[in-house]
Amino acid sequence: MTDNISKKDKKDWENFISSNEKLPNKDIKLNKKIFLKTRSIDLHGYTLEHANKAIESFIKESYLERINKLIVVTGKGLHSQNEKDPYVSKDLSILKYSVPEFISNNKGLMNIIYEIKDAKIEDGGAGAFYIFLKKKK
Repeated sequence: MTDNISKKDKKDWENFISSNEKLPNKDIKLNKKIFLKTRSIDLHGYTLEHANKAIESFIKESYLERINKLIVVTGKGLHSQNEKDPYVSKDLSILKYSVPEFISNNKGLMNIIYEIKDAKIEDGGAGAFYIFLKKKK
C-alpha cells in the first residue's frame, strides 16, 4: 500500500466528516415485511383426475402472473364416497393426500415451487396446504 492520498480523496473525506450525513448501520437488520401475492383454489367436489389437471394449470398460471403464495383447499376427505369402492385406495383417492403427491411427482411443477407446507387454521388447517412459488426469472 502506498501512503499517498490524492487531493481529491482528502477533499471528499473532509466534506464527508463536516456534513451531517448518516450512513445506515448494516449490522442492524431491518425488519422488512415481505408482502406475498396470494391466490387460492378450492378443490371440494373435484374428481381426482380433474383436481390434478386444475392444480397443474393453477400453479403454472400463478407462476406466470408472479403470485408468491397459493392456498390449496382440498378438504379433509370426511365426506368422500371412495370408502364404498373396494378397488380404490381410501387414502390416495382422497384429494388431501393425492394432490400433494401428484405435485411432488411432477418435476415441471417442482421446478417452480419453493416450498409446500400445511396451512394455518385460518386458511383451512388440515383441509388445506400452502404452495410457495419461486420468483419468476
